[in-house]
Amino acid sequence: MYRTVIVEDDPMIASINQTFLSRDPRFSLAAVFHSGQEALEWLRKRPVELLILDVYMPRMSGLELLRELRAEEITLDAIMVTAANDSKTVDALLKLGVADYLVKPFTARRFQQALDTFCRQREAISAHASVSQEDLDAMLSSGRSAAPVPKGLQLRTLARVRECLAQAPREGCTCEALSEQVGLSSVTVRRYLTYLVGRGEAVSRINYDTGGRPSLLYRLSQTEGT
Repeated sequence: MYRTVIVEDDPMIASINQTFLSRDPRFSLAAVFHSGQEALEWLRKRPVELLILDVYMPRMSGLELLRELRAEEITLDAIMVTAANDSKTVDALLKLGVADYLVKPFTARRFQQALDTFCRQREAISAHASVSQEDLDAMLSSGRSAAPVPKGLQLRTLARVRECLAQAPREGCTCEALSEQVGLSSVTVRRYLTYLVGRGEAVSRINYDTGGRPSLLYRLSQTEGT
């Protein structure tokens, strides 16, 4: 089992992370911390394989914690689960070698995808003394979900669309309704929705109960508690 530490200052999000992690028998929760400094002191003495880490925390941010761990050559992988989506922070964390990057609000499916990515990379490396080109290609391909969004899409806008979808009625909402909330044209918002649907983070369905022309409703994929 992969020993895992959660570092998240929001107790509710920490509890959600813990719930999702507990559903995968490949992982065991070693500890939960609400500050980076406390986690650093603990991790200096105890080895773990995975860190589920927020960025915005008092005293020591997640970015500062990961930099310190790397500087002290404390070996572990990290999955970021955070509201931090500015390009500078994302770039800095990707350069520190995070296994995946989830922007809040996230879905249970996306969280599980991050765990699967971590496991594939670990298993491919530990299974053989050397890693083939095919293994490397598979590992790098599975980690592409952590890369910045495609050209033309903005991280800040993407996070806003996710946020509005998370607040949508259970049956979903139209692109036009979302565009009013986000403050952008429906054409622009539809590009973000198409991206989220393609990633499996959102789903769409045709609504025939309009009394007129059918409309397309969007909602986040099943969050199961997010």
